[in-house]
Amino acid sequence: MTDKGLITRCSWAEDDPLMQTYHDTEWAIPIRDSRLLWETLMLEGFQAGLAWIIVLRKRESFRKAFDNFDPAKVASYGESDILRLMADAGIIRARAKIEATIRGAQIYCEMESRGESFSEFCWSFTDGNVIEGDGQSWIASSPLSEHISKELKKKGFKFVGPTIVYAWMQAVGIVNDHAATCFCRSKGNHNGLR
Repeated sequence: MTDKGLITRCSWAEDDPLMQTYHDTEWAIPIRDSRLLWETLMLEGFQAGLAWIIVLRKRESFRKAFDNFDPAKVASYGESDILRLMADAGIIRARAKIEATIRGAQIYCEMESRGESFSEFCWSFTDGNVIEGDGQSWIASSPLSEHISKELKKKGFKFVGPTIVYAWMQAVGIVNDHAATCFCRSKGNHNGLR
């Protein structure tokens, strides 16, 4: 599908302007920033059982509610913060996912205090390289996403099953799964860095 016959995108981004912008400017562009990698993983966790467009439409509300996903601030959240978040209609109000985000922030901070870079951890599974999908098939998980999922769970992260992890890998550019016909794949959009 195209925008007025000019642009060919991945089929999942064809019909919604917000999804188009996300696809064109963010999706599959490698993220090397630890905090942004963590934020994206937390948001993917909120997607569990839902469509990404729901999270995307609420992303700015999530950022406001979670102190712009500052891990140090989120790690210090207590019961009053959980109750505040549960009352916030701008986000997905699932207590287990909220608690998983707080715990995820604590794990992130624990890693940082030990001198472990979250970015280096995330990219270590591919030796820092982007995995190029074949541009033809669409998969929901992979042996690598299963492995990363197990490693994240070992650290204590929740809502990081293989399917969520694979979606995250696509979002943060660890995997380039743009369709072969997509303008982002052909123009090398995935080689940018965030």
